[in-house]
Amino acid sequence: MMKNVQTIFKIPELKKRILFTLGILIVYRVGGHIPVPGINAQALFEFFQQAQGGGLFGLWDMFAGGAFKRATVFALGIMPYISASIIIQLLGAVVPYFQKLQKEGEEGRKKITQYTRYGTVLISALQAYGLAVFLENIGPSAVTGQLVVPDPGFGFKLLTMITMASGCVLIMWLGEQITERGIGNGISLIITVGIIARLPNAIFSEIVQLQGGNRAPLTEVFLFGLMIFTIAAVVMLTQGTRKIPVQYAKRVVGRKIYGGQSTHIPLRVNTAGVMPIIFAQSIMFFPQTIKTFFPNSEFVDTLVGYFDYQSIVYWFIYGTMIVFFSYFYTAIALNPVDVADNMKKHGGFIPGVRPGKRTSEFIDNILTRITLPGSIFLAIVAIFPYFVTKFTNVNFDFASFFGGTSLLIIVGVALDTLQQIESHLLMRHYDGFMKSGKLRGRR
Repeated sequence: MMKNVQTIFKIPELKKRILFTLGILIVYRVGGHIPVPGINAQALFEFFQQAQGGGLFGLWDMFAGGAFKRATVFALGIMPYISASIIIQLLGAVVPYFQKLQKEGEEGRKKITQYTRYGTVLISALQAYGLAVFLENIGPSAVTGQLVVPDPGFGFKLLTMITMASGCVLIMWLGEQITERGIGNGISLIITVGIIARLPNAIFSEIVQLQGGNRAPLTEVFLFGLMIFTIAAVVMLTQGTRKIPVQYAKRVVGRKIYGGQSTHIPLRVNTAGVMPIIFAQSIMFFPQTIKTFFPNSEFVDTLVGYFDYQSIVYWFIYGTMIVFFSYFYTAIALNPVDVADNMKKHGGFIPGVRPGKRTSEFIDNILTRITLPGSIFLAIVAIFPYFVTKFTNVNFDFASFFGGTSLLIIVGVALDTLQQIESHLLMRHYDGFMKSGKLRGRR
């Protein structure tokens, strides 16, 4: 293992890509500590300490790597870009113009990327304005009596919009640079680094609990063993596929024979990835949002109580929505009719199944069946951190590494990056990064 790690730095191109990626990630982390002008950082820190992380913005702060709580230049993180990408992808399923762009190859992809960038600028500007209003409305600190925004007004809102929107665009550019000149997917790596940056503080809080006698050593051993088991289960979910055999008929063109080989269509058990959790979690924020508009209403407080993250009702609704969005996003990401048409055009067929409509129905049937257990397991993984928090008295920052969005993103990005490194090593006739397993480079 260590020998293969040393081999990575013997390949000049791979070494250059890895060092470039590390340099960009360092720039991102530095930018996450530069505050927006006009913010009282101490008063903001005290507010979030009292709010226990600001539950409404917990997912947002996770994607921003903690920059949201500090109201820094990168406070919006990469969420506006993700939102713009999702919107463009959804439009591609219903708007003929975007459907046409998706089929135009490289030129269509460039236009879609450009529209995504425009959408990112617009969404980041709107979110920055909303964040500026939110910061201005925070009351005086209970400890020092200071305001988060000492000098509110139009000037502060405009400056915040320009600063944070520019920071979001810079993050988007940094991610694209990593994808083009570094190793791995840039946007995914930036999100992952932000999540991992929370791990040292989470572990430190557990050490404090252990030293203070609030946690038994055997409990800590059990928790870390449970974390390893959960990570292994998430890896299995991420890598799990159902292979459908495909046979291509032989075609004679002149003196050459084309086709005749056997291959397969790999249908992932979790085709939708982490997107169902993001969609479901965003909707589950609505009750908390409504509560901010009716702070003194007992009825709203009672209703929102059912949507507390430690409530069984919350778990059931959250899990059900994840199952629903798993099917919804899978239908958008993989169209069986398109797969069947492409196979038919190239002379491919599934043994025992007629090409065309029968093939699309066969693929759709299999996809429906494998998505159900995958979506249920995904819902269990998403709910697991809340379960751990309630029954083991573990801090949520630490419990979030037992499952949910954080763990799925980390595992997915780690596997993808390892697969790219594996491909570079095998291309230059070195041993693979891993001598066993199912990384794509070794298939």
